Amino acid sequence: MAYWLMKSEPDVYGIHHLEAEGVNMWEGCRNFVVRNYLKDEMQIGDLAFFHHSNIPPVGIVGVMEIVSESYPDPTQFDPNSKYYDATSKPERPKWYVRDVRFVERFPRCVTLAEIKAHPVLSGMQVARKGQRLSIMRVAPHEWEIVMKLKDEPAP
Repeated sequence: MAYWLMKSEPDVYGIHHLEAEGVNMWEGCRNFVVRNYLKDEMQIGDLAFFHHSNIPPVGIVGVMEIVSESYPDPTQFDPNSKYYDATSKPERPKWYVRDVRFVERFPRCVTLAEIKAHPVLSGMQVARKGQRLSIMRVAPHEWEIVMKLKDEPAP
């Protein structure tokens, strides 16, 4: 099993949306590194942190599970979608998705500031300056630390 961190803006799609829906398609990723993670590297049963971005408090707010194989992102073919890609064709799709299932909403946000200040977590990919990927790997020891921090009082 691998661990991931998946970012979303909470006003667009937050942990509360996934909690209400149970399972949803993780759509709209338009970066080739992220596409390759979704298409080829993620596996059913992998776990991912749900990370709220762009609106304070920025940080990790819960856990979701990867529950499907990859499949073409249908939004790339929809001219009414903000994720439409005129260069992508059904016979040769560029962009892929996976379905995710809600697992847990944290009692508090483990903030990006907290991650950056932590002696071990400061090395996480999400904490690195200029890191813009919407999906990234999480090392097992980083996962364990965040899972402990979520239950501790905020610093």
